[in-house]
Amino acid sequence: METTVQSGDLRETRSLIASDKVEGTPVRRSDGEKIGTIERVMIEKRSGKVAYAVMSFGGFMGLGEEYYTLPWSVLKYNVELDAYELNLTEDQLRGAPRRTAEGHDASYDREWEEHVHRYYNATPYWGESDPMSTGR
Repeated sequence: METTVQSGDLRETRSLIASDKVEGTPVRRSDGEKIGTIERVMIEKRSGKVAYAVMSFGGFMGLGEEYYTLPWSVLKYNVELDAYELNLTEDQLRGAPRRTAEGHDASYDREWEEHVHRYYNATPYWGESDPMSTGR
């Protein structure tokens, strides 16, 4: 049974987690090797669905980091690892669509989003009811 807290400070239940707890969570392979860290989650305004996670990878103390937009559906929370699990090889990760440290990418463009979802073989977060998917 989920706990109810009246003060508004509840940040996690059995099935829900606050966005500020997701940010900073490690991303690991199933063997426990750390790949990166969740920097932020991107939520589709109309539907409220989490569309992407932005993951930082590599670098040292913020220098030389690379940022990747991951379809939310490719990440699975692993309780034992206390991390989001993503099983990509080093080569697959290096070949993945990137974004800049400033967050610049073409994520507002459906063609780019389709490219990202194809790369990860992920089901898109949008559906037939999405006006962008029909070109309206």
